[in-house]
Amino acid sequence: MKERFQLLLSLKVTEYEINELSKFAKECDECYELLKVKLDSLHHFMTDPINLHRWQEWGKDKDILSLSEKLREASVQALCEMEKYQSVRTCNHQLNASEYITTLSQTVKHELDELHINENSKVLFIGSGAFPISALTIASEKNAEVHCIDIDEEAVEMGRKVSLITGLQDNVRFSNSVRNDLHFAHNTTHVLIASLVRNKREVLNELKDILQPHTKVILRYGNGLKSIFNYPLEMNLTKDWELQSVKRTDGIYDTMVLAKVNA
Repeated sequence: MKERFQLLLSLKVTEYEINELSKFAKECDECYELLKVKLDSLHHFMTDPINLHRWQEWGKDKDILSLSEKLREASVQALCEMEKYQSVRTCNHQLNASEYITTLSQTVKHELDELHINENSKVLFIGSGAFPISALTIASEKNAEVHCIDIDEEAVEMGRKVSLITGLQDNVRFSNSVRNDLHFAHNTTHVLIASLVRNKREVLNELKDILQPHTKVILRYGNGLKSIFNYPLEMNLTKDWELQSVKRTDGIYDTMVLAKVNA
């Protein structure tokens, strides 16, 4: 029982700190660095063996689940605000986005190689955000064509500006709906769905009528303790999708690769 309260306290304190730092950052830009450090610390929180053990014991407790959902909403909102701040800094030439992308590409290059993304790929990235580093990394590292989708109009416009700053505007396009370019979606080779996309089931239902059977759908998600920073995937695969692989790591999210069943 003691460990239940320790986990409750950790979740509650972390949510409080993220919410407070988010408020501070709106008053003082320098606090964004503090917020970034706190968000980065969630990776260690989610992969800590002690926390994993506590979650295994108490993860179905309604109070634990309730606090986890509150923490997720706080962390997702904070990350979105952080991305907008980074995007503004990039457009004001206060942040070297090209250097940032180069650094990140070293960590995601292996993932891209595993997915066989190359210069001939057409990638649809759903949930790209205001500072679409993953999408820009794909364009920069693999010279692939990427179409970014985000329902946040402000994020779409910010992402477009960052692509101009980094000189990747010829490879990366932005929109708020897949249906704004059905030709591209119909011919896409890879679809990436970000872990911060809430309505994954609805997205998959929309895609099943558009994609070709050969298209790989790479779905990032986080179940269990990882759900404090990712939207989970609670879905039984139907006759519409074939599960090709599941990759669970000690990273911040897990990955599932799907392909549409050829009816």
